[in-house]
Amino acid sequence: MNPVHFHKNNLNKTVLVLIGITVFAMGVALFCYPPELSSDLSQAFQVLRSMHLGAGFNNLVSPDQGDISKSFSQFFTWWSPGQYLIPYWIQLTTGLTMGHSIALTTMLSELCGLAGFYSFFIKLGFSKNIAAISLLIIVCQIAFVIPYVYYNGGEVLLFAFEGWFLYGCASIKTPGSSLVLFVLLSAFIGFFLKSSFLWMYAAGLLCLWIRLAAPNGNNFYGLRLPLWIGVPAAVALAAIYLGFIARGESPASVSYGFKLTWETFAYPMASPLLAGFSVDELLRGLEVPIVNSLLSPQWNFVILLLAALLSVLLIVAIVRYLHNSTYKLFLITFYAAAIVFFGYSYWRQLDISMEARHFRIVGLLLTPGVISLVAGLKPGFKTLFAIAVAGIAFCSFSFLLRGVETNASNAKGILGVAQPNIDQVSLDKLLKLDKENNNLTFVLIGDDIGLELLHNRIIPLQPIPDDFRIDTGDYIYQGHGGPLYIVMPEDYKGAKEKMILKFFPGYQNFNRETLSLNYRLYVAK
Repeated sequence: MNPVHFHKNNLNKTVLVLIGITVFAMGVALFCYPPELSSDLSQAFQVLRSMHLGAGFNNLVSPDQGDISKSFSQFFTWWSPGQYLIPYWIQLTTGLTMGHSIALTTMLSELCGLAGFYSFFIKLGFSKNIAAISLLIIVCQIAFVIPYVYYNGGEVLLFAFEGWFLYGCASIKTPGSSLVLFVLLSAFIGFFLKSSFLWMYAAGLLCLWIRLAAPNGNNFYGLRLPLWIGVPAAVALAAIYLGFIARGESPASVSYGFKLTWETFAYPMASPLLAGFSVDELLRGLEVPIVNSLLSPQWNFVILLLAALLSVLLIVAIVRYLHNSTYKLFLITFYAAAIVFFGYSYWRQLDISMEARHFRIVGLLLTPGVISLVAGLKPGFKTLFAIAVAGIAFCSFSFLLRGVETNASNAKGILGVAQPNIDQVSLDKLLKLDKENNNLTFVLIGDDIGLELLHNRIIPLQPIPDDFRIDTGDYIYQGHGGPLYIVMPEDYKGAKEKMILKFFPGYQNFNRETLSLNYRLYVAK
């Protein structure tokens, strides 16, 4: 059957206005109460901090573990630079704080992404009503509201670009200079926003290639397509690899050997439901817990297998009952590419986590197909689907409200972002010390607090787990490099406190000072 059209003439306009009002209201709340930074983004913003202090482009400078008096510099390839450069550019051009620049980046990215996917869905032949309702489903997902609680950088920036990239892949009709330019620019823009765009880039170009070649069979025109698409793609990828990826480690370069488990391919096979309907986030992470998993590992495994089975059945149903060949091409290609790329990555145990956010584009592509199927069902099934979506929306916006409330009460420094790992009294004292000195080394638990300190060196340490299972090689700093100031939460008093002080064998006789009721400062001069 063809995609079913809803018959209310103004439905799409009503839905789009509702979405616009909702996103604008969320943006205003975010501007009033800027988000915190995720751990990954905190590390990326340390690169920006290093650049402020004189380091070269995209270089991270930190104290050398072999001799703390020296500094170690490395080109930072773990994450692409767009996630910190774009809000920094907004900060430079507007004079806003970094927190407000991040808020503006997030709101504009979300609006741009929604516009891109709406245009793409219309381009594929879906009605305006289905396209608008698809956006409503997208806005209801937890993945959409997460950037309003903590800035996730490449995730929200890539969302802004994905729909327009897909629109380009679905729009170009003939080879030529526009095709070459599109292939080149989309690679650089997508990678600049988030490095994981490259697998989506490959899938999108494959869809483009098949689209252009199909009407012409195997004639010479079809055989020339590798030159029009493959050559500029190879040039772009070579430039990205030689100019960026090859200069350091990345998640795809760190392998722990081959290991095949049920999850290796089951997780990417389950991606349509995990990413398209917030299943992973609602259960607090099936494979990578978000705080604490809602269910036991055994039940998580059962749900993962069920999600994989249902996802395959859902894809089959869409392919069988919808006669939109271009949409089916994109859906099947991206789903297959996700299974192959991530299945192989998990098999090799690359440093890529099993989280639904990596597969979000599959869930986004799935949405209009699901809406089309549901539109052809009996009223009772439509009601059940609406109830399920309403439940997801309730969980998403409950998470949003709790996050905004928490960010409103968190400490704020000169960056203007929420600082959850320190209180305001302690942060104010650290800022005062940083302003009055330029020869100190601060040791801080977590990656975010040190971003506020702009005049002295910082050593961010990862939190010590309660079972004390850590790789001590990541924590020990030899030598002596001037006054050392270690900030620890009050609950580290005891075993964790002693452990951290031993990580700096060149320092003895620490003096303990009170920053606040919740934090202490250990000083060795």
